[in-house]
Amino acid sequence: MRQLLRVAAEYGVSVHFAHLDEDLGCFVPDEQRVYLDLRLTPAQRRSVLAHELGHVHYGHHADSPLAERQADIYAARLLIDPAEYARLERINPDQHHIADELGVTIDVIYTFETNCLTRLRGVTYVHPRMGAAQWAYRAVPV
Repeated sequence: MRQLLRVAAEYGVSVHFAHLDEDLGCFVPDEQRVYLDLRLTPAQRRSVLAHELGHVHYGHHADSPLAERQADIYAARLLIDPAEYARLERINPDQHHIADELGVTIDVIYTFETNCLTRLRGVTYVHPRMGAAQWAYRAVPV
């Protein structure tokens, strides 16, 4: 959580906890504040804060499906270390187990697997690009 608070501070955003009726969290651009619901579990706190920081990162001022997807992907990349994910996946590939071990929600795991991983012929790549050796992380099955 400290890492996420540092990221918020780098963006010039303060984080506040409050009783929110409908949302788990929200970013209010005019106030440069992220609000999180007091009732969130630790994993939800990390996941929702990272998601809201995604809105900050992209400068979103209104909700849209694209904005939500961008914020989800930003959160997954911020919260999940590819090497740690690969290590945990080798131990137990169950997404709930991995989410528990990483201290994130299952939605963050699904987003990471769907949008950040590419699996080709038994090799897993993170953030692949065109060309040889153009990836952020590569895991070969053991």
